[in-house]
Amino acid sequence: MPSLNAGESEGAVRDVKVSEAGKAPRGVRLRAAVRRAPHALYKELWSEPADRVPRMGEADAPVWRPVFLVLLVITAVGITVIRTVELSPHGAAVSGPAVLVAVAQSAVLVAGMIRPVGSWWAATVLAVVAVLVTVAGAPVHLPYPLVSTVPLTPEVLYPSPFAGAALQGGALFLLALRVRPRRAVAALVLSMALALFLALRTPPLPQVSLVASVLVFSTALVLGTALRSVRLARKDLDVQVELTADERARRTLLEERHRIARELHDVVAHHMSVISIQAQVAPHLVKDPTDELKENLTGIRENALEALAELRRVLGVLRSEEAPAQSARHTPQPSLDRLGSLIGSVRSAGLDVTLSTTGEPRPLPPGVELSAYRIVQEALSNVVRHAPGASARVEIGHRAGGLSVRVTNTAPVRASPLSPGVRHGLLGMRERTTMLGGDLATGPMPDGGWEVTAILPVAFPATTTAPKATATTEDAP
Repeated sequence: MPSLNAGESEGAVRDVKVSEAGKAPRGVRLRAAVRRAPHALYKELWSEPADRVPRMGEADAPVWRPVFLVLLVITAVGITVIRTVELSPHGAAVSGPAVLVAVAQSAVLVAGMIRPVGSWWAATVLAVVAVLVTVAGAPVHLPYPLVSTVPLTPEVLYPSPFAGAALQGGALFLLALRVRPRRAVAALVLSMALALFLALRTPPLPQVSLVASVLVFSTALVLGTALRSVRLARKDLDVQVELTADERARRTLLEERHRIARELHDVVAHHMSVISIQAQVAPHLVKDPTDELKENLTGIRENALEALAELRRVLGVLRSEEAPAQSARHTPQPSLDRLGSLIGSVRSAGLDVTLSTTGEPRPLPPGVELSAYRIVQEALSNVVRHAPGASARVEIGHRAGGLSVRVTNTAPVRASPLSPGVRHGLLGMRERTTMLGGDLATGPMPDGGWEVTAILPVAFPATTTAPKATATTEDAP
């Protein structure tokens, strides 16, 4: 017999240890699986909720649900009568427990529309109760003369419980409609195990054959699971259709925004660039230009460049498919601090403007300052376009409840040329004011001028001191 050397002996021992160590984890895993089985069964068939189906009256409620509920109630009432007969011996009076069990089983079937998991458990428990009622209600004496050779057993005195099997199958069907197939299969196995146990451990009773029970329960399971799969597939299809519609609308919006951006770039940006270049070149085309001319041309060029910068920012937002970048979102917007430069640019265009401020200035929300700036800007632009030769006055009032903006102008010296196109200035000012919950009033003045007054409310903290109405500053030309 060949002998093993020391190295071979150590290798064999190591292989034995590895094989033993390999067997130990499998045993541990098996014991752990057995210990987890009750918890897993409790989770699968009790604690985990079923699929939520929108109830009647909700937006996505299925249209077939009320009709199915009515048919289910009618079927349950009919099965209640049949089930009462099944639980009563031939020729005997209907007993109270038989009626209670039949009504309870039918009510549980209807309740499966709302609580399928609990209804299935209740139907399973009531199946055991029905067997106990059948055994306890078997009469000792014959209710009517029979042939003496017929044995007095429950198997002879009671009809076959086909209605009971139908009720159990209905509960399993409603459960399969609302839970995953794995949970429904677990419920099927438990139902069949209970039916087999009752057939083996109870006295001879009229039983539905095991083959028939398997056929009824399996059909209910397969039908419920198939309908659930169709419902989920239709729901996913509706979601995909909605997403497709949203994406189509988004693409349409982006295409429209790109078209607008392209037109703005091709028309407005081009003309503004030409104005800036002409304003820069004009002083060189005039012999000995005056300082006033140079100043006016410089103001025209600066206004054109500023308009181009704002137009580029707008075009960037229109062309972006996603939300604006962090830098674009935090680009400084015009505020009341820039009213001075705005007034200066308007004066350089030849308009006599006076700016006055009343009250004590306090920090205002950026939206309020931006709206106030845009209202003043639009109002002064309207004066330049529609009131040639008039003078304007801008009044900013810091009040306890917010900010007031008033822009007035005198009567024009001469008639203004008609502006082609639709006028959106007053509409834009009204929209800005309404967005902040304020009021806007526009209209002619008795002397032939025009007035624009906006009240922009601001909720100041209670600790903030009230503005001083007597403090007044005025910037005259």
